[in-house]
Amino acid sequence: MAPKQQRPKQQRIDATRSVDPRNVNGRNANADKTVRTKTSGRGKSGNPAARRYDAVKKATLADWIDGSRVRTLPLSISPVIVGTGAAIVASEPGVYHPVRALLCLIVSVALQIGVNFANDYSDGIRGTDDNRVGPQRLVGSGKASAKSVLTVALVFFGIAAVAGLVLTVVSGLWWLLIVGAAALVAAWFYTGGKRPYGYNALGEVFVFVFFGLVATLGTTFVQVYQLNQEAWFGAIAVGFMATAALVVNNLRDIEQDRMSGKRTLSVLIGATATRVLYIVLMLVPFVIAGVLALFYPAAWFAMFVLLAALPACIITATARTPRELILVLKLTGVAQLFYAIALFVAFWLYSGGQ
Repeated sequence: MAPKQQRPKQQRIDATRSVDPRNVNGRNANADKTVRTKTSGRGKSGNPAARRYDAVKKATLADWIDGSRVRTLPLSISPVIVGTGAAIVASEPGVYHPVRALLCLIVSVALQIGVNFANDYSDGIRGTDDNRVGPQRLVGSGKASAKSVLTVALVFFGIAAVAGLVLTVVSGLWWLLIVGAAALVAAWFYTGGKRPYGYNALGEVFVFVFFGLVATLGTTFVQVYQLNQEAWFGAIAVGFMATAALVVNNLRDIEQDRMSGKRTLSVLIGATATRVLYIVLMLVPFVIAGVLALFYPAAWFAMFVLLAALPACIITATARTPRELILVLKLTGVAQLFYAIALFVAFWLYSGGQ
């Protein structure tokens, strides 16, 4: 009699153990189950950031400070410095408006920080930041809720609005309310709303107009009620550098933006053209400084800023990985800030240092 054949024991799958992601239609069944469990009641919002694991460490004060994107603040500080220098040239000796200059600085910086947090919120809820190469964003990383980031953005927009209102009253230029309203609307719809223009290759236009022309010329006009050539030259120069910062940022994120459907200028024109554009935007301001140096000799000191600008251009031209461009963004901010200080000193010395 043949021995009884022993039936193989049926292998049991332990739901608490991990399985190979390739075992179930190319997906990890346990991971899916875990995500559904941990995001129950939150995933319906359509917010990709809400589908993060609860184990993610919540944002600290340092994270919130980093979320303000401190390295981008020269974009808002530099035009006020240059605009004030141009105002000194146009004003009579001994005439100062430090309060108005300070209010301009508050408006510009608060608007910049508000834009940064608004971008964090808008990009986060769209899932644009899911594959970021640079520093993590608060919403995209799941460290802060979309609601809290939006609240912070609105607070800074409110600070900018209040400072702008005070500036309007002090200067008596009531049409500034229209300019301020336009700046707030442009700041929000950069990445907010159903059709954000930042997703349609117009972000560079916004930066040049508001963090170049409007910020610089506005700072000069509220102090001396006129616009001189120094203000215009300075506005174009710092506007180009501010735009360069956005260009290299978009170059770094070009592949991620392309995958997420964000049609930035870099996505449209390609990496090579974007590199060339960055270099042009960074070097033209030094041509402007050379022209200004014919009338304000101390403007030659702006050429020392090439010690930061040229390495930034070289790295941009030769970079092969997105992470290399993070250093370029830092160098761009440093270059813009010291360029603005150099022009201010040149204008101030020409006016007798009074």
